Amino acid sequence: MHSGANIENLIRTQYGYTGEFYYLEHHLSHAASSFYPSGFDSAAILTIDGVGEKATTTMGVGKKGKISILKELQYPHSVGLLYSAITSFLGFKVNNDEYKVMGLASYGKPEYQEAFGKLVAVSESGAIILDLSYFEFHRNGNQMFSDKMAGLFGPPRVPEMDNIELRHANIAASLQLVTEKIIDKMLANLFDMTGEENLCMAGGVALNSVANWKCFKRSLFKHIFIQPAAGDGGSSIGAALWIAHQVSNETLNGTTPYHTMLGPAFCDDEIQGYLDNEQADYTYLDGSDLYDTVTDLILENKIIGWFQGRMEFGPRALGNRSILANPCHPAMKDIINRRVKFREDFRPFAPAVIEEEYHKYFDLEFPSPYMLFVPKVRDGMAQKIPAVTHVDNSARVQTVSKAVNPKFHSLIKAFGKKSGIPVLINTSFNIRGEPIVCSPKDAYKCFLYTDIDYLVMGNFLIRKEI
Repeated sequence: MHSGANIENLIRTQYGYTGEFYYLEHHLSHAASSFYPSGFDSAAILTIDGVGEKATTTMGVGKKGKISILKELQYPHSVGLLYSAITSFLGFKVNNDEYKVMGLASYGKPEYQEAFGKLVAVSESGAIILDLSYFEFHRNGNQMFSDKMAGLFGPPRVPEMDNIELRHANIAASLQLVTEKIIDKMLANLFDMTGEENLCMAGGVALNSVANWKCFKRSLFKHIFIQPAAGDGGSSIGAALWIAHQVSNETLNGTTPYHTMLGPAFCDDEIQGYLDNEQADYTYLDGSDLYDTVTDLILENKIIGWFQGRMEFGPRALGNRSILANPCHPAMKDIINRRVKFREDFRPFAPAVIEEEYHKYFDLEFPSPYMLFVPKVRDGMAQKIPAVTHVDNSARVQTVSKAVNPKFHSLIKAFGKKSGIPVLINTSFNIRGEPIVCSPKDAYKCFLYTDIDYLVMGNFLIRKEI
């Protein structure tokens, strides 16, 4: 492992940097990543993940540009590591597939509550103590759980070999319920400590959109902001913003609406140059012609690769590196999972809905631009958008603002005008196990090697050669 001095010397030598170096604690960076973009003058802050330094959870408060950590939970007692251990037990990848466990939970019942009571003790404040005899991560970095865990849940699932059974769904449902109960108690304690009406959250556990919605609704907080890149990648934003506020004395909070479109962009000339080099079959469409043509294709149940503007920062594709399809087709979820994503059939897709219309379809009281909340689908609407309604009648909603993403908003609105439903399936533009596409080359190759029917990059509609 490199020392801090060695890293500083390396950066100075290779990049010519002559400024100061600052070292921020992991959870302070998470806290800053949520509080500073939130627009709140003051807020309670909860960060929950696996571990950073020694902390696994922190509770704090932000006021007038300053952040104070009031309380922390320390390693090895960790909500994130508990969730990851069960993720591994269920045959999924740690620090990658926890969201699969969240989706699988809806197919089961929490029949293992007594077993989880042996794994983890939870205090009234939300502090937890793990029974480490069931875990291995604190002794062996290559193994999350001990052989003893099979005594509670039966044998662990072997990845890519064992089928997913009802037992696995029930374990996932039990884990999800325990996680929600822990967060409920943490939020109650945090509210009592701070008296704040605003809540900010970050850390990998804050990507559990099911828990986010339920726990916030049950809490006494009135407003919430969760950093869209809530995992460790988002801590880079927090570190930069903390320095800006504490060292540079800048006041950024609330000056500019936050968005995630921070990555690379490619203009039409760059896209056309690449397509010409590949001798691709494409048509240039501008303005309403683009939206009308793509809408007609989606209504024909074609699957569209949608590549526009700057790539999103974080784990979600929010309309710039997306695969889009018809939410009204009852079989479309299974079609995309089978033909394009090559992934487990229990995993749902998100509905992208124009911001003006979300309240008609979802039991949601405020915009959800980052797919971080999972409300219920309103009565009578599930049959209209079956492909984005999960088995428990919920949906991981993305509300799309005209001000933030006018092109994606225009497409959904055009689809709504023709179909009567201003909603589209939106899933990330990638296949299972691969990163989200970034460049025109990435998008074109993914398009060619999957059953995506059409690719739209910028204003270019690309077909496959027949």
